[in-house]
Amino acid sequence: MKIFITRKIPKAGVDLLLNEGYKIHINQYNRALTKKEIIAGLKNKDGIISLLSDKIDKEIINSNNDLKMISNYAVGYDNIDIDSASINKIPVSNTPDVLTDTTAEMAWALLFSVSRRIVEGDYFTRKGKYKGWDPMLMLGQDISYKTLGIIGTGRIGTSFALKSKGFKMKVLYLDEKKNQTLEKELKAKKVNKNELIKKSDFISIHLPLNKSTFHFIGLKELKEMNKNTILINTSRGSIIDEYALAKALEEKWIFGAGLDVYEKEPEINKKLLKLNNVIIQPHSASATFRTRSNMAIIAAKNMIEGLNGKIPTNCVNKKIFKM
Repeated sequence: MKIFITRKIPKAGVDLLLNEGYKIHINQYNRALTKKEIIAGLKNKDGIISLLSDKIDKEIINSNNDLKMISNYAVGYDNIDIDSASINKIPVSNTPDVLTDTTAEMAWALLFSVSRRIVEGDYFTRKGKYKGWDPMLMLGQDISYKTLGIIGTGRIGTSFALKSKGFKMKVLYLDEKKNQTLEKELKAKKVNKNELIKKSDFISIHLPLNKSTFHFIGLKELKEMNKNTILINTSRGSIIDEYALAKALEEKWIFGAGLDVYEKEPEINKKLLKLNNVIIQPHSASATFRTRSNMAIIAAKNMIEGLNGKIPTNCVNKKIFKM
């Protein structure tokens, strides 16, 4: 069987597929492919390993009657038309768990960096502006004993929250379900959206993107935050109204923001690029050698299971096996 991989991934996953006897075609360009290029690459292939930057829509799925498996090299799968895949009885899988702690660590890295103005201070020093200790230089925000608000307490949100334990923070969280782990370990309190936004010093977003979470944070919510609030997003860019956030940062409604994701990646709101109270990263929350390699292995294993007629371990549309 033949597999199309839309971008170069760590060798461990590719080797696993080759060792199983699959023929592999990998996109040789160091960029995301166009729809036309994906359709061309998918021709006569039995499976595709896609990235979160690939929009696998109905047209692409229907372009190949031989397609038997879609393995997404990511936790999120909002880039794939799951309904179209399911209608065609094509399993779709993702790579959960493996990047939980890695992404949570990035959220903390952003929180620290914004709070203590690390990037701004580094730039200031490199430019030769540092002339000695100054009691009013680069004043930032303390982290210990502050209130941490977490929006979404799935695997990553829970991991992020648990890492706050050493800082003796008060933890508020917003989720559909009660999080017994956080309430037991941190005495965290489940609150509504309004209370979390108004009372949190730091807000970290860990939601999947869907119709109900699109622009979950907009002008209204940003205006209700206090001026020292720091907003962190390592989930999906469209959960925050990017233009509203740029306005809030520019007019200093909040202290700052740390972003790893954007509404129209790789395009970023031009105002954000000019502001020094926001730290921006190139969607690299899972970018460690170990995590990215393990993601490749999981994506490959999912592919092998799917092409062998089994239910992939991380299948996100298992209902197709009951149809």
